[in-house]
Amino acid sequence: MAPISPDPALAAASKLAGVPAAGKPHGIALPNSKKPGYSAVYRNHLVGTGELIKTIDPSVTTMFEAFEGSCRKYPNNKCLGWRDQDKIKKTWGPYQWIDYKTVQERRTNLGMGLRYLHQKAGITQQKVPVGIWSQNRVEWQLADLACMSQSMFSVSIYDTLGPDTAVYIINHAELTTVVAALNHIPTLLQIASQCPGLKYIISMDPLDNGEGPGMNKKSLLSSWGAEKGIEIYSISEAEALGAQNPCALLPPLPSDAITINYTSGTTGFPKGVLLTHSNCIAACSIAMTTCMYMTSSDVILSYLPLAHIFGRLTENAAMWGGTAIGYFHGNILELFDDIKLLRPTTFISVPRLYNRISNAIKEGTIEAPGIKGALSRHAMKAKLENMKTTGSNKHALYDTIWANKVKAAIGFDRCRGMVSGSAPIAQDVLQTLRVVFSNDFIEGYGLTESYAVALGQLAGDNSAGNCGPPSIANEIKLRDVPDMGYTSNDTPYPRGELLIRGHSVFSGYYKNESQTSEVIDSEGWFATGDICRVDELGRFSIIDRVKNLLKLAQGEYVSPEKIENVYLANFPVLAQGLVHGDSLQTYLVAVFGVDRPQFAVFASGVLGRKIDAADDKVILEACKEKKVRKQVVKELEKMGKKAKLQGFEKVKNVHLCLDPFTIENDLLTPTLKMKRAPAIKQYKDILDALYEETDRENPQKAKL
Repeated sequence: MAPISPDPALAAASKLAGVPAAGKPHGIALPNSKKPGYSAVYRNHLVGTGELIKTIDPSVTTMFEAFEGSCRKYPNNKCLGWRDQDKIKKTWGPYQWIDYKTVQERRTNLGMGLRYLHQKAGITQQKVPVGIWSQNRVEWQLADLACMSQSMFSVSIYDTLGPDTAVYIINHAELTTVVAALNHIPTLLQIASQCPGLKYIISMDPLDNGEGPGMNKKSLLSSWGAEKGIEIYSISEAEALGAQNPCALLPPLPSDAITINYTSGTTGFPKGVLLTHSNCIAACSIAMTTCMYMTSSDVILSYLPLAHIFGRLTENAAMWGGTAIGYFHGNILELFDDIKLLRPTTFISVPRLYNRISNAIKEGTIEAPGIKGALSRHAMKAKLENMKTTGSNKHALYDTIWANKVKAAIGFDRCRGMVSGSAPIAQDVLQTLRVVFSNDFIEGYGLTESYAVALGQLAGDNSAGNCGPPSIANEIKLRDVPDMGYTSNDTPYPRGELLIRGHSVFSGYYKNESQTSEVIDSEGWFATGDICRVDELGRFSIIDRVKNLLKLAQGEYVSPEKIENVYLANFPVLAQGLVHGDSLQTYLVAVFGVDRPQFAVFASGVLGRKIDAADDKVILEACKEKKVRKQVVKELEKMGKKAKLQGFEKVKNVHLCLDPFTIENDLLTPTLKMKRAPAIKQYKDILDALYEETDRENPQKAKL
């Protein structure tokens, strides 16, 4: 195995040797590891039969140690940044920063303040949870670091959660204190009577803006809180409490909890994933040796929810490397304003945003009229062909005269590494962005239960359609799922349910032994529920979900998620999809959410008139046009044929609309996974109407 530098900055820069020589495996099968019903055990080519990596720096075994190391080495480096709003002009100013030593001091004081409050409440136990409820912001990270400094651990509450789920998490985790944005404090006070253990609320926002006595937020909220038995402090007051009541730092052990991260389940209340500092450090070691450039000269943008493990991992790795973290100003629709101002060197995101970026680039370049469009199309074609031939997404001429200008225009001129995760990214989108950005752009896969990492393409591997080999901290194998037709003996590639074991993998769900035993076996293998195949280079692709099957009237089983992925990955006109099969019917129907810009172009061509992408009313009217819907079905038929879907796997009728599944209507989880059962219930009348329309107008549609 290649030597690992003890300096995280050097380790990140070296990427642990990157891609092996052409034709050499990225992931290797361990000798004699295949057993009946399972594939061989696969590991990263750098690890082989050696020890899985716990940390890239033997002196760092907890996130507390990682942050302390950065404070020693880079005390004056920018650490956390934010933008203030001009309340009168409603404009956002430049980034303001606090350095590592300032964050360290404030973290220490806040940690001591938290310890004081818990002791005041009569809690003598040291390793206790603290809730955090807000959007990404400086104070979120301060609260998390403060917990670590006293061997406490944070419990993140999704910013978009409703009161019922908040009550569940507060009670299940036994929270005494919640650090929250001001907008969540009224909700906390409203539900306080249902949360008997809750004693303190710490506001991330100031509670006194100079109003008169008895009229400021502090007085009003404190009065309300007193009725509920809740004490309310601003974060500055909590820091002052710590400074006035000092106590020693209480560093955590590697085996101590760093968080209970509640998964945004698609059914029922979320499960609490108990993750440790050792899980965190293993995951950060993985991240910092791929293409997450997290060194003391780098800067990242924080916008992925910190309550989601993907966002948390990114910032953990950043603070280990001494990296600057700039927070978005809170409006996701204006995210590009923050990107252009911050010019991040690493960008971590999800396919939905990358689709927006790709569409914006295409609209401004290859779809532009005149010489600009002609040059862009030629440059794009030349770079794609060069990448296909050589494997490199760089081109001396076209990077200089075209790509560098395109990426600078949207704020990515300094971006050396990009990662896509959380869901599959369309291959054409991935390859388009690779040739435009000319950087290390990888697709990865992970879960809350694996601290966001499990698989990841190697920097420099510009293939598409796979998530790369196992990480350096974990090992992977596939388990046969014969009921779905997936086995480790399939040709040309083994297929089955993905199982993970290693240092970033959790040990169990909090207070839930039964669900833990359902997914972790006696040998420590965690069953993900995702179906994968592994290619000849040891790279894994997610192709399906276990048990996500529909049974049609003729007895055929269908995987709706597989079909949705085929359509959404190959037809950019569609942004969201729910494929449905009634057990009394022999065919499928679907509800699709359209991508406004792409759909506007598509519908304009079908209807022969201009459809304005910015006019929701016009878009919705076009969605209802039968001519448009029928053309969508024709396009899906072509894609289904290309993907070799069976006749009964092809959608025969569609309903088109805007944003059918959102977090706000409770049909998307905060991690953007569709809640299938509630979505089917919500759209039942529409799905039934699609069947009625199809049977009425063309009964032959049901014949396969």
